[in-house]
Amino acid sequence: MATLDDLRRIAAELPGSEERAMTGGAAWVVRRKVYAWECHPWPSIPEDIRAIIGAELVVGVKVADRVDALALVEMMPDVFLRTTTRWGEPKVAFRMAGIDEDHLAELVTEAWRVQAPKHLRNRLDGVAG
Repeated sequence: MATLDDLRRIAAELPGSEERAMTGGAAWVVRRKVYAWECHPWPSIPEDIRAIIGAELVVGVKVADRVDALALVEMMPDVFLRTTTRWGEPKVAFRMAGIDEDHLAELVTEAWRVQAPKHLRNRLDGVAG
């Protein structure tokens, strides 16, 4: 099971990544664009999803497109939540208790790639500039 400390460690290794305190908890940004965040049980979230978020650690990440989010939900419906709010689409939220460190690293890195500018993606990939 991955932890918030694992997420912090993964995010700290990504070029230009910063952790910020938000109203609902921690969020990670690159060039002022949020790519991962702790989910908070806002009233606008469907009640059943809000109950899950209120009871356990749920993290949201940006994804390349809505199809990617739907594929994750279909692949692991007990881990990935069907929806939270329309704000910030495309995105997917998941229960941290159901994610291992390797999968978390993949999700966070891909979310970072969605938001990061090309020169930072190239730096991560070791491509000269």
